[in-house]
Amino acid sequence: QVQLVESGGGLVQPGGSLKLSCVAPGRIFNVFTMGWYRQAPGKPRELVAAIIGAGKTEYADSVKGRFTISRDNGKNTVYLQMNNVKSEDTAVYYCYRYFQGRTSWGQGTQVTVSS
Repeated sequence: QVQLVESGGGLVQPGGSLKLSCVAPGRIFNVFTMGWYRQAPGKPRELVAAIIGAGKTEYADSVKGRFTISRDNGKNTVYLQMNNVKSEDTAVYYCYRYFQGRTSWGQGTQVTVSS
C-alpha cells in the first residue's frame, strides 16, 4: 500500500495564505500525475488541482488565480499554495498520486478558513 504523507493544513483567516505539502514514494516520481482533491462536509470530493508529468497543470474554476500547484521531483513532493482563501475553501484536502491506472491517496489534512 503506497502511503502519501500530507502536511501544512490548519486554520487560516479569509484572505490569508496556506501551503500544503505531500510527499509520495517512488523512484520515478517525475512521471506521476500528482494532485489535490478536497471534500467539505456534506459535499462530494472534488478535484482542486493536478500537475501532470513535466508540468502541465489543471485547476478547478473555483480556485483559478488563487491556488498554485507545483512539484519538486528531487524531493518527491507536490505543493499546493493557497492564496486569498475563502470560507468555501474549508475542507479536508487529499493528495493523490496516479500512475498506470492506479491511484494512491494521502490521509487528508484539514483546512479551515475562518476569522
